[in-house]
Amino acid sequence: MKIGKKFNKISKGDYFHFIDNYKKYTDFNTLGMYRSICENESLELNDRIEIRDYANVVFGKTFNFYQLKDPKTYFDLTTLGIEMTVADERQVWEDIRVNQEKILSEKKIKHRNFGDYSKHNCGYDDCRYNGLMIKQGSGLSEGSMHFKSDKNLHSGKTKSERIKKQRRNKNQIIRDEFDD
Repeated sequence: MKIGKKFNKISKGDYFHFIDNYKKYTDFNTLGMYRSICENESLELNDRIEIRDYANVVFGKTFNFYQLKDPKTYFDLTTLGIEMTVADERQVWEDIRVNQEKILSEKKIKHRNFGDYSKHNCGYDDCRYNGLMIKQGSGLSEGSMHFKSDKNLHSGKTKSERIKKQRRNKNQIIRDEFDD
């Protein structure tokens, strides 16, 4: 069976029906359903929160993975109905980054090319590369995941060049010390 409707146009009762019977529908998309909760203008805030909480009971693991796959949607849903200061928002984003790193290490995923991070999105509407799938680390990649625990790939090369330069200048350094 197919749903045949856009999620952001359905009613509260339909959400519960589709969530309960999601296996029956071939075109059911959990990410689309979660995004529509924020976009659906016909729902009140309390209804959105109730639908989100109910969907999290059914799709809890999937929702937690959205921290990695689509952090913006995850942020919007977790902060639904909460008045936040700038410091609160920064703290939530920092928690998302920590959880992203934890999920990557638990699942032993080496690459970081997920969801929003795998597509070009520079913010310009007329960019011809918008939505284009990109390779991790390419010149077109706008945002990429960085963690504090990441190794700096350039530090080893810089250190080796500095030591090599010191070895070349060793005789000059010795002469300068004897001249003083």
